[in-house]
Amino acid sequence: MSAAARAWSLAGALCLLVVAADQAAKAAIEAHLFPGEKVEVVGPLGLTLSHNRGVAFGLAEGGGAPLILLALAALGVVAYLFAQNPARPGMWIAAGLLAGGAIGNLLDRVGGGAVTDFVDLASWPAFNLADVAITAGILLLILLYRSDLQRGPSD
Repeated sequence: MSAAARAWSLAGALCLLVVAADQAAKAAIEAHLFPGEKVEVVGPLGLTLSHNRGVAFGLAEGGGAPLILLALAALGVVAYLFAQNPARPGMWIAAGLLAGGAIGNLLDRVGGGAVTDFVDLASWPAFNLADVAITAGILLLILLYRSDLQRGPSD
């Protein structure tokens, strides 16, 4: 198997793992909490059930179809970046995290019109595992491309 094929396989497997974990966690929260209920876990970490109809942190409430199109466009960008150099070390992790997170939230939005959020940190809007995967994927992409950005196009 070529390095590129292996990277695509690993990214796909990680994507599926993120989607499965995200959807399972959301289903468990939906089954055990009612909207707005808060459960303390430890320190500032708690659980709450909320439904986000907007983008990150409830911005652009009620976005509907435009937000679904935005998620699909984001998936396209991830696929494009990954296709440019799938064998780049760590790229499969970033792609798998980003795609899995985007698909996890997209499934919520298409299935119920809103994203299920449940992780409650003091003084921070509720979020979910898909959001964590997206954030980690973006941070990893920044790290992977940092040296490219520092060199610039003329180097």
